[in-house]
Amino acid sequence: MKYLTSQLSYFFQTRIMKTNVRILGKFLAAIGTAIFLYSILFHFIMEYEGKQFSWITGFYWTLTVMSTLGFGDITFTSDLGRLFSMVVLLSGIVFLLIMLPFTFIRFFYAPWLETQAQARTPHELPEDTEGHIIMTNYEPIAMGLIGKIDQYELNYVVAVQDTQTASELMDMNIRVVIGELDETETYRKLRIEKAALVFVNNNDMLNTNIIATIREVSESVPITTIADTYDSIDILELAGATQVFQFTRMLGITMAQHALGVSARANIVGALGGVSIAEAYAAHTPYEEKELIKSGLREKTGVIVVGIWQRGKFDIPRPETIIHANSILLLAGSEEHFKSYDEFVGSSRTIEAPVVILGGGRVGQAVADTFEELGINYLVVEKNRHTIKDNDKYILGDAADIHTLERAGISAESPSVLITTRDDDMNIYLTIYCRQLRPDIQIISRATSDRNISKLYSVGADIVMSYASMGANKIINILKPDEILMLAEGLNVFKASVPASLAGKTLSENQIRRKTGCNVIAIRSGDSFNVNPDPTVQLKENEELILIGTAQAEKEFKEALS
Repeated sequence: MKYLTSQLSYFFQTRIMKTNVRILGKFLAAIGTAIFLYSILFHFIMEYEGKQFSWITGFYWTLTVMSTLGFGDITFTSDLGRLFSMVVLLSGIVFLLIMLPFTFIRFFYAPWLETQAQARTPHELPEDTEGHIIMTNYEPIAMGLIGKIDQYELNYVVAVQDTQTASELMDMNIRVVIGELDETETYRKLRIEKAALVFVNNNDMLNTNIIATIREVSESVPITTIADTYDSIDILELAGATQVFQFTRMLGITMAQHALGVSARANIVGALGGVSIAEAYAAHTPYEEKELIKSGLREKTGVIVVGIWQRGKFDIPRPETIIHANSILLLAGSEEHFKSYDEFVGSSRTIEAPVVILGGGRVGQAVADTFEELGINYLVVEKNRHTIKDNDKYILGDAADIHTLERAGISAESPSVLITTRDDDMNIYLTIYCRQLRPDIQIISRATSDRNISKLYSVGADIVMSYASMGANKIINILKPDEILMLAEGLNVFKASVPASLAGKTLSENQIRRKTGCNVIAIRSGDSFNVNPDPTVQLKENEELILIGTAQAEKEFKEALS
């Protein structure tokens, strides 16, 4: 009884709920009045036919006819009675079979479910919450970020405005708090003053409003946000954002940098603990199709090859590892080392045939702008007439049409095709299509969702770049700038103090790579760094290791050796 009372009390807590109850009550009263009037008329018509029935029988007949059960044990014999029966039957269909279910669901059941969901969804965080990450939307970057946050056992919450979305996310074990995103009280309940970071990831207009609202509550909390357009960057910064990223443009630039013929030089992607990390494409370099030990990289440049990407598969290289044309090398070293590397590989080969860009959206346009700056010949295939710029670099047509692709030069000497649409289904289709047309062409594809990365590699892509991973990695690097550097999908550079189990032994004796899959790229002792340490170096307890490995390898290192 106590539970029933508490449930019923929900319907009298707000003005809207009280209004709904009144509307439902009036409708039920109207049905009751109709039943009562029909029962009275039943007696008059039965007396007209010379029959007598009790009042209970009158209500019984009315309900059976209105509900269309019509048992047939009580019937009229006159035309008047049969006409009355039809009126009662038709009104019953309207009132009981059509209007009653709709009214009950609209004004009782649906509000009750809404109230139950609101009662189940948290409206604030505990007062002792601190060091957490707040997100204002659940989209691909947030999905990738949550996975990485869980990996490092950080705390997070997603703020949502509607109950249905909150319920769906809670069913997925996503931590949520419900509240209006443009109300200061919402962020007070989110303990904004104790948060490590706020990731504002909606559209530009809403992002501006949210940031301004947050700044009314806290002037110091770091706010990272996304800009859809270049013009929005300044506005978001003026609203109070700490960092503004245009990830679509960043993705396009990165895709362009990996195209054949753009540059053979090392592209520095980050640094940790005094060690710089760079990517380098092996095609048209002096070490292409050579074993690593015979490449001369370490002897002539000083850089260390700490990893090799081969169509989405990351390997810790061994001396006998062959560097193929489509391999992407992950290099570690100092700025001087990378200058030596650039001199060693020389300039890239000039390619006259245009690079083909499939998709002229934000990412595709960023790719085109990058090629324009670098003087690389290109052609963009786009089916939306309004997106096409008025120049000879754009082709109007469907990328899935063979004639359109031939006009773009896919069947000629084009070195690369870049697939930039945000539809992963389309990207997979186009990857298969382009690989069939040109088995030798370099295919670089965009992935909006991380779950489609492996699929794109499996159907023929040479390089896949994820919008979600790029954004999530950037935010994690902001959160832990001196502890971890996240690179490509699932690959991390991280620091770890030399555990007691490793101290007093050399690197070769500890066999860190064999036991965990991580590779030691530097050893820090005080303010000095030993980049690419010799295997005979003995580790000391007060030293710090800088390692590279996949997320799983990092986890195994910490579990097995720390």
